[in-house]
Amino acid sequence: MHQMNDLRRIDLNLLVILDALLSEQHVTRAAERLHLSQPAVSHALARLRDLLGDPLLVRAGAGLVPTPRALELKAPLADALAQVQSLLAPNAFDPATAKRTFRLAMSDYGAAIVLPGLSRQLRREAPGIDLQISHASREGMLEGVLNGDIDVAVGVFPEMPNELRSTPLFEEHYACLLDRNTLNGDLDLPAYLSRPHVLLEMRGSGTPEIERALTALRERRRVAISLPHWNVAPDLISGTDLILTVASRALRDVDESSLIVVPPPFHIPSFSFVLVWHTRRGGDQALNWLNQKIGEGIRH
Repeated sequence: MHQMNDLRRIDLNLLVILDALLSEQHVTRAAERLHLSQPAVSHALARLRDLLGDPLLVRAGAGLVPTPRALELKAPLADALAQVQSLLAPNAFDPATAKRTFRLAMSDYGAAIVLPGLSRQLRREAPGIDLQISHASREGMLEGVLNGDIDVAVGVFPEMPNELRSTPLFEEHYACLLDRNTLNGDLDLPAYLSRPHVLLEMRGSGTPEIERALTALRERRRVAISLPHWNVAPDLISGTDLILTVASRALRDVDESSLIVVPPPFHIPSFSFVLVWHTRRGGDQALNWLNQKIGEGIRH
């Protein structure tokens, strides 16, 4: 009975505000996310500090940094709110009338594969559902799903924590992009190694598979240009002896009048492109629906 009386003294909306504050680490951004005023969120933070006996968030520059106690609370709080949301959700999810915002994490490559089809489906079937897309390393994406900052991560994840689940979307392989006029015959391994390379180091994509495959052959390639974004990469190949080795689906729309796509001259294992979510979200019908639509809208 004492525990019930304590619970009655707590406004459970405070937990929703705390969840937003821990995610945003900024009072104004948390207020915008919750559609509340900044003073209301500041007042809620003061009440939370009093209730929990901890500062929770301390100022650092223009933002706020969570205390050790706040960091301990973050994942359990996200779990609890997800369970409450599932408990209170209607029995049947209606995409035509639903109003939700989902937070998806993916690389530049993932966005090109997933978003065109998904956005068309949402506008047609669920116009009240909004998407927030973020970009991080593989480790950062998984951490976001673990702590509740991210609803779904899409990408290549060879290793995952036990709390997460994944659904394969497709198998992918690597291909090489070259200037058509610089390739005489087939691309063999000596020719591949003798030419300079463009390395895409987009957050969330990575190229450790290529380097591991070369290491297995006791070979190394020379990286002449390393860059973090995809869009300009094909333009670097045209008119040069550079080679770009990337996932094959990323090369579908290149200008084949000047560029050519060929298989790598050595074995690079294919990889599974998957979507990842937390086990605690298994009862979220809206998220299950979204995951299904992501799979249906993949550009094959």
